Amino acid sequence: MSENNIFSSVESLQKMLKSLPQQYNIGFVPTMGALHHGHVSLVKKAYEFAEIVIVSIFVNPTQFNKKSDLELYPRTLESDLELLVSFPNVIIFTPSVEEMYPANFENISVDLGDIAIVMEGKFRPGHFDGVMNVVKRFFDIITPNYAFFGEKDFQQLAVIQFMVNDLDLDVEIVPCEIIRENSGLASSSRNARLSEKDKHTSIIISKSLIIAKELSCCFSPFQVKELIRDLFQLSKIDLEYFDIVDPSSLKSLTEWTPGAHACVAAFCDEVRLIDNMQLTESRIK
Repeated sequence: MSENNIFSSVESLQKMLKSLPQQYNIGFVPTMGALHHGHVSLVKKAYEFAEIVIVSIFVNPTQFNKKSDLELYPRTLESDLELLVSFPNVIIFTPSVEEMYPANFENISVDLGDIAIVMEGKFRPGHFDGVMNVVKRFFDIITPNYAFFGEKDFQQLAVIQFMVNDLDLDVEIVPCEIIRENSGLASSSRNARLSEKDKHTSIIISKSLIIAKELSCCFSPFQVKELIRDLFQLSKIDLEYFDIVDPSSLKSLTEWTPGAHACVAAFCDEVRLIDNMQLTESRIK
């Protein structure tokens, strides 16, 4: 990969963007680095929509509610760049904290309503404020036509789409399917902190979702949640939450609705992992 494709300052990146043909569509893939084949799939999807794809690598401090989590987050810039070398035209943006949050930076405030106070919002206070502000900052810098987000972060995807609609931003959010390891474990940068033994132990997270889907034909959402929580009691994984929610409002369900989603967060040792799965059909037959 040419160093000419790597930018660390807002000014240099925007200068390059201004030189592009006006008819080019720009796709944007925001990441916090520690790239894996899930991120590669996002980049591949972006090239289906756009002539130019920008991948950001930035560990955003404002979305971490635990200092230790921020400090331990894997940073692997050299191997990240090597992974992207198969995309000769990809543009890499690796800004510093000072570039992203200059002295005149102004936080946005979006009232997310109920979707901000359940699941991730409940257990990671302030997290989504940090996510929205960094994504909005990237959108302002890059002005992409399309932005690509993995469905593994199901609630985050809902938050970003809400923000785009609320602020009337001119960018299309493209959801991308969850990529999994051969074991079924959802691909995540945090997996780099897991030992092989931990990875094996963590398979219960994805298995619990498969079991929940199987149980959905015979039990109520409440009963399924109770059965899955009992399952985690027998494992070495510390369950933070397991909920079954409406795909739009993210409200906890008492009855099955189209597109009902199970969402889970759990700790393997000190590594927090999340996953989700659609349990019911999107439309009533």
